[in-house]
Amino acid sequence: MRVRVLGMVLLISSLAASAFAADRAIQNGIDAWQTRGDGSTFVDFARTPIPAGFFCAGSAPFTAKVAFQGVPVVTNTPKALGATDTIVQRLDDAVFNKRGVALTRTQVRALSLKSVTPLETGCGKFEATVRLDGAQPITQMVIRRENENGGTYSGPLWLNVKLSFTPVGGVSREALELPLEVRFPANTAYPWRAKAVTPVPTGFVKVDTDGDGVADTYLPGTSNFYAGLSSKPGRPGALEKNYQVCHDSGTDEQHCITLCDTCQIP
Repeated sequence: MRVRVLGMVLLISSLAASAFAADRAIQNGIDAWQTRGDGSTFVDFARTPIPAGFFCAGSAPFTAKVAFQGVPVVTNTPKALGATDTIVQRLDDAVFNKRGVALTRTQVRALSLKSVTPLETGCGKFEATVRLDGAQPITQMVIRRENENGGTYSGPLWLNVKLSFTPVGGVSREALELPLEVRFPANTAYPWRAKAVTPVPTGFVKVDTDGDGVADTYLPGTSNFYAGLSSKPGRPGALEKNYQVCHDSGTDEQHCITLCDTCQIP
């Protein structure tokens, strides 16, 4: 009888532990990404050209597509975030309801891109860079749990950026600037995986959030949420280090970011 009772107690404890694991919250934190220079991230000016006369007096409207690649964001501790060039912060703890759905607010906190090659214009060559511009919009992420190890997430991503065009090889290095509002609609469901051990927050990293080359804002770590890794059996994380998440505005902009495996901090 004692053996049977003990077995029932262990079974109940096991079920309770599983339920607890499945119902736990995703802690607020950041997701660290890097951008390949393979042409998948771009701004296309074909439908909305840069106006005539922008690059120099008499210059024609600029209608080309500009491809971008990532430049590691500046941090107070060198290489604290590895090759990260894009940081999205989950602002709230996301608590799962009975349906396994949790919500959190998201905000782009850092962006550091440059053109893969200089732009060719009638006024010479220019190097283009992209950084955040002022206050950033806040959107909502929906996190769905498919099993106790993870599931999928989706949500729109809005950001206000400034494109800077710096002359290459000329006497002047004064940049020409162009503000741009980018509104990426909700993406399809991308995978996430819970970290094996829920970390205890161990500190923050100071990051350059406005692209001026100086770390200015403390951001939290990555918490217990691993964006881009599948939770399904038979798909080890090592096979997904090059997993790409693409945000497409449906008009002129696309930004494809890759899971930055070495950029994750506690």
